[in-house]
Amino acid sequence: MSESTYQFPGQTGFYKGKVRDVYTIEDKWLAMVVSNRISAFDVVLPRPIPYKGQVLNQIAEIMLDATKDIVPNWVKAVPTPNCTVGLKCETYPVEMVVRGNLTGHAWRTYKSGKRELCGVPLPEGLKENDFFPNPIITPTTKAHEGHDEDISREEIIAQGLVSKEEYEQLEKYTLALFERGRKLAAERGLILVDTKYEFGHIDGQIYVIDEIHTPDSSRFFYAEGFEERQAAGEAQKQLSKEFVREWLMENGFQGKEGQQVPTMTDEFVNSVSERYIELFEKITGRTFEKVDISEEEAKAKIIACIDSLK
Repeated sequence: MSESTYQFPGQTGFYKGKVRDVYTIEDKWLAMVVSNRISAFDVVLPRPIPYKGQVLNQIAEIMLDATKDIVPNWVKAVPTPNCTVGLKCETYPVEMVVRGNLTGHAWRTYKSGKRELCGVPLPEGLKENDFFPNPIITPTTKAHEGHDEDISREEIIAQGLVSKEEYEQLEKYTLALFERGRKLAAERGLILVDTKYEFGHIDGQIYVIDEIHTPDSSRFFYAEGFEERQAAGEAQKQLSKEFVREWLMENGFQGKEGQQVPTMTDEFVNSVSERYIELFEKITGRTFEKVDISEEEAKAKIIACIDSLK
């Protein structure tokens, strides 16, 4: 499914994101349909990735369930492989990015000579993919369109985006979720390198929302051979969406004005799908079962689910 075209009873809103189609029901519930669209550099690529939506939705379901003792989450039910139904929260306008290793955007910043990211000082003497002494939080603004922007803790509080008290609580939740995520990943022979969390609130109660610990929001390395590859200066073996970004960069695309998205061949699309399924099986320890469901059947299941929650 590359996009959904539902109209639900009691529907009061609809938002089409880069990957998700989000339906608001009676201003109380959300039905989040995770499509097979894929984005990189904040651009939706022209071809969908088979079963990607199912992979993301089902990993998020498992990971949110495994962390609900740390912070409540928005999920109430998962009526179809691609859809989650849950609480509509007032979202905080920042994304809490947490990094355990010097990788990706952090490495590109470091390599350019800068020793600060989002107001967080970066230690000297690190090389790509090294562990930070402790995980760091490097927030971004949450943009509905265009690029998310790096922002510091101090700027968030000064601009009134989040109150100081609430932001400090978000930091605590972020680090606790990351610690749990790293533990779960380690049990499966993986390193959770970096990820992002989004939060919302209802009547003063904070909830973690959207997805967590999926290949769209996170980066994983294989633990086996990590130290040897670091010592030899070799690239780390990873399961994440970064290989899509790297492929785009190799083909002259970084989301900048005037650049064209390179042609995505069938072979490339299928390889991306296989990588997503591989991560599902690796991080969850479960066999991935491909499910094909008609839009009509999916809609009926979602409606029945929402009715059961009322």
